[in-house]
Amino acid sequence: MKSEASFTEGVRLFRNKRYEAALREFLELEAGSGEYPELSYYLGLCYTHLEKYDEALLYLEQVIASGAGIIHLYQGRMLLGVIYAITRRYRLAEFEFRKLLENGFESAKVYSALAYSLFLQKKADESVAFLEKALELEDDNANALNSLGFILAEQNKRLGTALKYCERAVEKNPRSPAYLDSLGWVHYRIGAFKDARMFLRKALEYSPRNKEILAHLRTVVEAMEK
Repeated sequence: MKSEASFTEGVRLFRNKRYEAALREFLELEAGSGEYPELSYYLGLCYTHLEKYDEALLYLEQVIASGAGIIHLYQGRMLLGVIYAITRRYRLAEFEFRKLLENGFESAKVYSALAYSLFLQKKADESVAFLEKALELEDDNANALNSLGFILAEQNKRLGTALKYCERAVEKNPRSPAYLDSLGWVHYRIGAFKDARMFLRKALEYSPRNKEILAHLRTVVEAMEK
């Protein structure tokens, strides 16, 4: 049947990262969505990948309200939190990540995401506490290592520990501009300006228009010129 074929084709296109084409297939089924309980989930995913966040939120909220299966509930709430963070609605992001923990989804990924939303609300101490919980669960989680190292550097605290965390993150992903930026920033904080400049320049190679990296590099260069 056409509707079943459209849904199957939509899933195939989505898995092949052809999000626009997948979205067109799924939207054909929207009127009869009761037949496909996963439809809202896939529509939310497509809109998220296409960075159409208002539309994505609409469908992901439907996933949560529908009492979807445990996997879709987890992924739906996780995406809601991420979208709220991207769109700078940090308190709503915090709410979604805390809900995941309340529902038993305790993982390094959730703790790290919650910590990020807290840090952006200037709750650095609470953010550090959750990142430490993330590392208790998964001591080699690169995202948690990087985030904790960066926040400690921002606070100018435990800089030796911050350096070790950022070095481990870069070892796991040496091409990550975010990780290289954090490592450069820790070197700046400890006064190793040449190393700071080197890592920040590497970060810019992978993300040349990143305003935060550019600002960090400018700060380092100015410090070297004094």
